[in-house]
Amino acid sequence: MAPQRFHEQFDQIQRSMPDVSLALGPDDAAEFIYEKGVVLARDGEEARLVEDTVRGHFTEATGLTADHVRRVSPETNRSGITRIQVGDPGHGDRRGDRAVAHALRAMREHEGRAQHRLVSRNHVVSIAVNSCPGDEPVPAPLTQGTNPAAAQAGHDADTAVGVLVVDNGLTHDHGMVPLLAHVEGDLHGTETDDQGNLLQYVGHGTFIAGLLAAVAPNTNVTVRNTLNDAGAILESEFGQRLFDAVDEHGWPDVISLSAGTSNGRADGLLGVESFMQELRTQRTLLVAAAGNNASATPFWPAAYASLPDYSDAVLSVGALRSDGEYGACFSNHGSWVNVYAPGERLTSALTGFDAPVPYVYQHSTYDACRFGFTYACTCQYPRHTGALSEAGTPTSVKADQVMFEGYAHWSGTSFSAPVAAGMVAAYMTANKMSDARAARKQLLAHNTGFAEVRGAHVPALRPAGWRPGPVVQLAPRA
Repeated sequence: MAPQRFHEQFDQIQRSMPDVSLALGPDDAAEFIYEKGVVLARDGEEARLVEDTVRGHFTEATGLTADHVRRVSPETNRSGITRIQVGDPGHGDRRGDRAVAHALRAMREHEGRAQHRLVSRNHVVSIAVNSCPGDEPVPAPLTQGTNPAAAQAGHDADTAVGVLVVDNGLTHDHGMVPLLAHVEGDLHGTETDDQGNLLQYVGHGTFIAGLLAAVAPNTNVTVRNTLNDAGAILESEFGQRLFDAVDEHGWPDVISLSAGTSNGRADGLLGVESFMQELRTQRTLLVAAAGNNASATPFWPAAYASLPDYSDAVLSVGALRSDGEYGACFSNHGSWVNVYAPGERLTSALTGFDAPVPYVYQHSTYDACRFGFTYACTCQYPRHTGALSEAGTPTSVKADQVMFEGYAHWSGTSFSAPVAAGMVAAYMTANKMSDARAARKQLLAHNTGFAEVRGAHVPALRPAGWRPGPVVQLAPRA
């Protein structure tokens, strides 16, 4: 049986949030994950309107209980969002939540009159974007170095570009890597399971920091462990945690964010609305990953780049395949993606620098690209058997295990985003600029690189130190 990546990752994220009941959405489609029994509304009058309207709707509807409808968060908070319980989170299963669906329907008439959204699901924002990671890391020899290779440039404390990485923290041994000499931040915390195996997604933040440092040596990179051990957080908490991340040392020049979610809408995430409005008033550039679901559906916060109010403040980045000429099979795409950068089989620091660390693969590779591409993509190669994919199958096969001793190959828009962020930072240094948004504008205006993604001619950023790899076209399946 083919692996079920979305459902496998759902289990991982649910495990990481034991006190929150989650469901797949919307309705029968598995495009995102959200909290059962809860909706979000803006603080104040809108929250009161949602609470009263939903309670009235549930009083008249069959099989719904108005007694469940109540606020379950403070009336006001910095994120500007109120959580409203509308049902029993323990009711039903992962396939959806009837109470949440009815709460959204109850507000449609009011939203039509107001001409803006009043209520939202409480989505899960995750680095396992759309719960389908590009792939899992593969050990890489230290002798081959990183890809992109480290640029031959110095570090000047007075002019270094400040980059904040909002992710899952740093591995304990990152300080042993010369490339990461100017990287600091939060440690990930627990890195291995009871058997000493590296946990899934550990090293994600370290890998990103290595890419940034390689492309733009004149940076001071701070990595925060904003996301949990499965790289996930509820939308209702995400806005506040973003504020927390910038409060500690002030707004940086660049924020690199490799997490998000789709929500079936074209107007953003309610939970980060206040943060995004504050971002507009700053000089910070948000560089965000476009997501790995091979979809044109807007993925937030990256898709804010397509909204007029945020077009200069956000850079959304998709992924190119190994040769840099076409889009990677997994990369999201569409008019809301500003630019594409290498994102397939990049090489950076992970962990195992002080002692080798074993890792058991969680997802089995596919027999063919799950998105229908015909080249030897990361869906299929390198081949391995994963523990989550095999769990519960009639003919369960032992999962493959590898050892990490420092570097890794890894793929995803999670990594094309910091490559692009690094190119903005390097452009700032080369041109003695202090405004990341102005640098973004000039970099894209002067860029002469292009690629083809789903038939479209799109801007492509390829750092000088990046080495393209061969792409093997597979024979048609019989």
